[in-house]
Amino acid sequence: MDASSRHLIFHGAIVLLFGLLCGAPYARAIKRNAPAHIVHAWRVAHLSLPIGATVMLAVAAVLSSMAAGAGLKWLIAISLIVSSYAFCFSLPLSATVGHRGLSAQGPLAAKLVYAGNLLGAWASALGSAVFIYAAYVSL
Repeated sequence: MDASSRHLIFHGAIVLLFGLLCGAPYARAIKRNAPAHIVHAWRVAHLSLPIGATVMLAVAAVLSSMAAGAGLKWLIAISLIVSSYAFCFSLPLSATVGHRGLSAQGPLAAKLVYAGNLLGAWASALGSAVFIYAAYVSL
């Protein structure tokens, strides 16, 4: 197995645990009758982060069998790892501060959520595009 795949597995496991642990504040928000947007934000964090981790684990499973070069494999791995950690930062912060992060307007917390979402989205898009290219090269 390639080193890039092993790194995806390791970081995917961390992100999976972090996403599952977001279930505790999600449950607390429900129990204390927090506003609906806060409960929803914790639900998004609790459900989305394990999905991202699952993507990392799935990519790691097939990455070693691809005919693409080591540089492309590392670009895929690093992009997905950066994306996942950016969302590990922005999604719980969003739920904590009550900002959705859809705009760079507002207080510093809203700007940080936006920056995390933006980095996560761009990095995952890059990783996905390079993964498609690597799959094509491997045909």
